[in-house]
Formats: sequence, structure tokens, C-alpha cells
Amino acid sequence: MDGVIIGVGVDVVLVDRFVRALQRTPLLAERLFTADERVTAAGHPRSAESLAARFAAKEAVAKALGAPTGLNWRDCEIVVDGTGRPWLTVTGTVADAAGGQGIDRWHLSLSHDGGIASAMVVAEGGR
Repeated sequence: MDGVIIGVGVDVVLVDRFVRALQRTPLLAERLFTADERVTAAGHPRSAESLAARFAAKEAVAKALGAPTGLNWRDCEIVVDGTGRPWLTVTGTVADAAGGQGIDRWHLSLSHDGGIASAMVVAEGGR
């Protein structure tokens, strides 16, 4: 059985504005991202563009879910497979919200260029 699209979310982040927010609030990165999200596979700190795209993805997930209250940012993690493709892993509050809507699969696209980071998320269910 093919899945059904339950929700779509898109978000755009200005990288400079995101960097200023991180600078103003030193613990913001820890509140928004898991330890694994903050570093590359090689263990280097992730670039501001890459973090901004991941933040856009988390916002897009919330939009695909209908923007419910009480979501924990770190319950939505962007992971990268061996080929460099990004995937979503959801746990806790995000998994609960998704499960309540029958969402069992996520599709994710990230991009950053020219000072803008963006993400598109499709939530699918009913497979």
C-alpha cells in the first residue's frame, strides 16, 4: 500500500540572523540541537549554514505536524547516512505528535546558499 501525505512543512532561515541569535544566547545551540547534530561525522563543529538548515528542518517538521505546542527541539534530530543524505529521526514529543496523526515516514530536503538556509519536510503515513 502506498503512503498518504499527511503534512508538508517548509521553512527558510537567514543565516546571519541565526548566527546573531546563537551569539546572543550561548546555550541556544544546546537547546536546539543534539550533540551529534552540532558536529560533523569527522567531529568538527558544524558550519552556521548547516546548523541553520537543520533549524529550518525542525521548524518545517513542526509545520508539517500542524504546529502543536510542547514539542522538544531535540526530539527531532537530523542525521546523515553514509552517502551524506539527511534523514529525520523523531523521538519523545515529536514522535508522539506524529504517531497521533498516523505519520510513519518522513522525507527531508535541506539547502543553504547565498546566506539563506531552507528545508522542506513531507510527513507520510498509512503505509
